[in-house]
Amino acid sequence: MSTVSDIQRAQLREARRELRRRQVRRRRAVASGVVFGCLVLGIVVAKIAGSVGVDSVSLQPAPVALAPSPFHSQLPDEIRGVHVTMALASLPGKLAQYIALKKDGLNTIELDVKDENGHVGFLQGIPSLARADGAAAPYYDPRAAVRQIHKAGLYLIGRVVTFEDPTTATAHPEMAIHRSDGSLWHTNGGLAWLNPYSHAAWDYDVGVAEAAAKAGFDEIQFDYVRFPSDGDLSLIRYPGPHPQPMDSTVSAFLRYAVSRLHPLGVRVSADVFGLSATRDLGIGQFPGQLAHVVDTVYPMAYPSHYVPGEFGIPDPNAAPGKTVGDTLRDFRAQLAGTDTRLVPWLQDFSLGRTYTPADVAAQIRSARRYLTGGFMLWNASGLYTSSALAPGPPPNLPDLARPGL
Repeated sequence: MSTVSDIQRAQLREARRELRRRQVRRRRAVASGVVFGCLVLGIVVAKIAGSVGVDSVSLQPAPVALAPSPFHSQLPDEIRGVHVTMALASLPGKLAQYIALKKDGLNTIELDVKDENGHVGFLQGIPSLARADGAAAPYYDPRAAVRQIHKAGLYLIGRVVTFEDPTTATAHPEMAIHRSDGSLWHTNGGLAWLNPYSHAAWDYDVGVAEAAAKAGFDEIQFDYVRFPSDGDLSLIRYPGPHPQPMDSTVSAFLRYAVSRLHPLGVRVSADVFGLSATRDLGIGQFPGQLAHVVDTVYPMAYPSHYVPGEFGIPDPNAAPGKTVGDTLRDFRAQLAGTDTRLVPWLQDFSLGRTYTPADVAAQIRSARRYLTGGFMLWNASGLYTSSALAPGPPPNLPDLARPGL
């Protein structure tokens, strides 16, 4: 007889919770129908009573105990999406090509609002700082992009790269990470970073996100929302006050972002490293904390980024399905007991070896097996495996109890 681990029990509990949520949604839909029926019946009875000369009876509909959604759009049951850079979106007709992937099953597009270079993709409504520094350029019209994507019935996520921002850090060193000699600190790639402790940096990034929210984006996803991971970290000095310890700074920033963005009707989410649920990576990302703050956590579960031996897998890049599955197993354990969605970023690019449609499909099967809220495909060049976007069958719950998934 096979034994069931604590993690597998947690997965089963989460699966049952998801079933209960679906049952509640169905019951609410039925209740709404009953209320509507009662209202119609009341009108009919009143008319009949009036026609026969007796006192009319007024039937008041029972109040529906459903809180209105704070968000202006509905979330897809299963996200099936791709990332689009602002440079690609600037090409005539290119955004329409991504929208056309709807026929293959696409229902979500993530569009760069602010990227790794600190560039902002549009001018409308952005903080004056971005205009003054030359960070912003009219790559696309945000409202026109929103109309085009929503007209196709697609969900739109705006990506805001948070603390890796060489443009703003260089123009405003008071908001940046420094070296011990007072100069700007840089990554191995020569990129300056904003100081994660700086509230001025927080205000700037959330101000950019607010512009996208007001333009009609459905969700704001913060990327590089962490402390640096490459470069000579021993030289780093964080100027100014440190209002909270490092291990709670990322969640503090996101709590601030949520306080400003939720009132605008948009969801807030965060990209995190694929191993951040497995162990402390020293970058301030703790999925268990974030699950109490954001609406969705997006682990970047790219098998090519895992070292040999991770999860006991000799070559994680050669076992994409198992690598993603083991990653999501740990995230499921971290997010247990919360309503926060789990949606992985999956690898649709070749690094270390050539990735095939079968490799992409293996990752998606793992995402569905662990009852995630869908998946996003990443390819920096914007070339995607369209066949991977097809809707899949509902997960088979007993599969979660099988060892080795």
